[in-house]
Amino acid sequence: MKVTVVGAGAVGATCADNIARKELCSELVLLDIKEGLAEGKAQDMMQTATLLGFDTKIVGSTNDYSKTAGSDVVVITSGIPRKPGMTREELIGTNAGIVKGVCENILKYSPNAIIIVISNPMDTMTYLALQSTGLPKNRIIGMGGILDSSRFKYQLSQHLNCSPADLNAVVVGGHGDTTMIPLIRYATWNSAPVTDFLSAEQQQQIVNDTMVGGATLTKLIGTSAWYAPGAAGAALVESIVRDEKKLFTCCVALDGEYGQKDICLGVPVIVGKNGWEKIVDFKLNADEQALFNKSADAVRSMNDVLKTL
Repeated sequence: MKVTVVGAGAVGATCADNIARKELCSELVLLDIKEGLAEGKAQDMMQTATLLGFDTKIVGSTNDYSKTAGSDVVVITSGIPRKPGMTREELIGTNAGIVKGVCENILKYSPNAIIIVISNPMDTMTYLALQSTGLPKNRIIGMGGILDSSRFKYQLSQHLNCSPADLNAVVVGGHGDTTMIPLIRYATWNSAPVTDFLSAEQQQQIVNDTMVGGATLTKLIGTSAWYAPGAAGAALVESIVRDEKKLFTCCVALDGEYGQKDICLGVPVIVGKNGWEKIVDFKLNADEQALFNKSADAVRSMNDVLKTL
């Protein structure tokens, strides 16, 4: 099994580190456009192998896509990160060209690869990857909903004073501060609805804090977060390479599901060796469906920007 991570910045390197530690592949390629960056980080990670006890071979490459040949899964993290005050939408112009070029180069050497998109704005970049490659839709997956759901569980755990591992909670819709939809009605604490333990005010606060989770970290750190995004990307890779059939929220192509077509948006899906294998219908109520439609409209507006580039 071979995995490539494109982009050796904070998110890409963290994702690669998680993949190596879990030994999800025999060979891991880390690629970046900046001279020496991927090689240096790959060497640094390889020097932890004897300390952490993994045998994955990590190879760094400066823009040499031939080294990625035969990759089963490719994670795209490349692009400029958000700065304080920036929206994900402001990244479209620059990152669209980067993501399209990466997809073209990857498929020259790995025509059967499953592509995971992390680059922002993630929903639009996932749609771009699907449209520009013409790949079967199950092989293009946007990671965002996994990260947003993890942030949702974190916020819930803070209010419930419990372990995040005891929580089940999902976020659907777009991967944006105003487009994501934390489904608190479905959230459970070891099977008990969290709404049984939280006031209406607490529930709204949790939803609000989840939605601005990325922006909050960008303001605190000065750039986009990387530990949780990197771990979320690795979790998605793990479900694919180990055929785990995990139920994750992922950004995938919709063709009538959840009332939407010709768009990539976050919905619950089963993830296994073939990529995303099935969309799960969570039976949204009228209010949730209205929010989902509003989210789709916002993402579609971002997608329209691609036509002007």
